[in-house]
Amino acid sequence: MREKTNLYLLTGFLGAGKTTLLTNILEDLSGEKVGIIMNEFGKVGIDGNIIRKDGIELVELNRGSIFCSCLKISFAQAMMEMADRGLRYLFVESSGLADPSNIGEIMNAVKEFKGDVYEYKGAICLVDGVHFPEQINDLETVERQIKHCHLAVISKVDLIDESTLEKIKSKIREINAIVEIQTSVFGKLNYDFLKEDLMKNQWAEGESSTNTPENKPKSLTLTFQGQIKKEDLTRFLDKISGNAYRIKGFFNLNDGWNQVDVVNSRIDYKLSHKNETESQLVIISKIGPAIIKNIFDAWNEVIGEEMKLRN
Repeated sequence: MREKTNLYLLTGFLGAGKTTLLTNILEDLSGEKVGIIMNEFGKVGIDGNIIRKDGIELVELNRGSIFCSCLKISFAQAMMEMADRGLRYLFVESSGLADPSNIGEIMNAVKEFKGDVYEYKGAICLVDGVHFPEQINDLETVERQIKHCHLAVISKVDLIDESTLEKIKSKIREINAIVEIQTSVFGKLNYDFLKEDLMKNQWAEGESSTNTPENKPKSLTLTFQGQIKKEDLTRFLDKISGNAYRIKGFFNLNDGWNQVDVVNSRIDYKLSHKNETESQLVIISKIGPAIIKNIFDAWNEVIGEEMKLRN
């Protein structure tokens, strides 16, 4: 009888640190055969370029949430394909906008076609220590992610004080009374959870996901050929970030190629070995198509060179 593949789901709102955490987990499992299903909301996958390594089985599912009717069949198919690759672990990194409430329904569909090939080890939810207090008041998705997780990891705790941390823990407990809570800085945490039974923290029954084609936020991709100054890109991002849930990508700047990561007003740059012919930014709008004018106005004011913006 073949050994089941250990399946983990990584959730957490945009910019919480899922890809950074997953990168560190992969380092810890460097001797194991690991697969990844990576789900991004934009048309262009960015995080797959960060996580891609030799020996890693990687499938990318873009343009929506894997728990929405628009992608859940593709998600189930990807899991069925991965089941034939002899993996020890499969990690599913869902979009930050994903509501995983219906993961049980999708798992049952996979079991129906492929048999009992996966051992669902639980959902790990990244909670953004800096932005969570604002997010939880505005976004049902954030609450659903916590409600249906089996391990909550509060990220960026180096950027918040003890009082804020305790308030976040209290709010998590209000939503999910029995989940284990850990803290993390730069995606580092105790990986003993890989040996534990996280499913003992099962708290909520499955339910319909709130992800639907109708409530899908607007996602745009900005592309640019050439090089600009980092301070100019920062000025441009400052002018549009208030209208975006998330902005991320790779950009050719005066100090070289940079990985660009924007959450709310916080802009992070990280030098990258990427060397492409064009820069790309994925922008997920808070205000629907109205952000298009905002982007063009800000770009023309600050940069003034030709760029392309597409759905």
